[in-house]
Amino acid sequence: MEIIRTVSQLEEVLQGGRRKGKTIGFVPTMGALHEGHATLVKLCASENDVCVVSLFVNPTQFNNKEDLRRYPRTLDEDCRLLELIGADVVFAPSEEEMYPQPDTRIFDFGLLDKVMEGRYRPGHFNGVAQVVSKLFAMVEPDRAYFGEKDFQQLAIVRAMVDQLQMPVQIVGVPIVREPGGLALSSRNRLLTEQQKADAAHIYRVLRESTQRIEIASPDKLTDWVIDQINGVPSLRVEYFEIVDGDSLQLVASWDDSGYALGCIAVFCGDVRLIDNIRYK
Repeated sequence: MEIIRTVSQLEEVLQGGRRKGKTIGFVPTMGALHEGHATLVKLCASENDVCVVSLFVNPTQFNNKEDLRRYPRTLDEDCRLLELIGADVVFAPSEEEMYPQPDTRIFDFGLLDKVMEGRYRPGHFNGVAQVVSKLFAMVEPDRAYFGEKDFQQLAIVRAMVDQLQMPVQIVGVPIVREPGGLALSSRNRLLTEQQKADAAHIYRVLRESTQRIEIASPDKLTDWVIDQINGVPSLRVEYFEIVDGDSLQLVASWDDSGYALGCIAVFCGDVRLIDNIRYK
């Protein structure tokens, strides 16, 4: 496995494979890897001749500077894991390498980035689009792999690829969970064991909510989910919305969408966690 720090090195390493017709798969990450990332990397390695993983904590997608400061950084540990699970190339650039000049591009995603995460984290998805588009231009992958836990991010990346007409297939991979049901996240490292046990309640409530769609409208079910989770003293729901999986707009009636899911953000202490579950 090669660990690369610069764009010029990356191009040099990958161009040989391209000339030989090898397929390149790519998993962009911010490091602090867990089993969810490992699932993406293993799938990438199995479906492509060359598996590239980036490790870069992108400052432009953090609207909270304290959140950026606290984000876990575990480069050596991440590289050891990646070598074990089949990554061929790790791209771990500096901030100066990724942004030699400030990126002033503004993307227009219509309503996709105005709801849920976009409402509570203004500018977040523009930062995601900036860094992912840069990484795609540098790696030029045939396929790129993203976890479905960040469902809205996946929708934004797909929209960006369409807008920029990038020749890359976006592969969404189902959520990986801890034994108690908590969706795996790099932020889970910031939770105490008691907080992890409390946070597992999020998925238990979401799972139970799928059994209630015959007796409750989306609005009533939304209220029920929020009340159930807020009933745990250490948990505070920032939002829970039942939306159409394509437009990400609210579903007023179960008949309004054939692809409905619930998306949630919850604070456990001061750690912000997201999750989602499909209803239809």
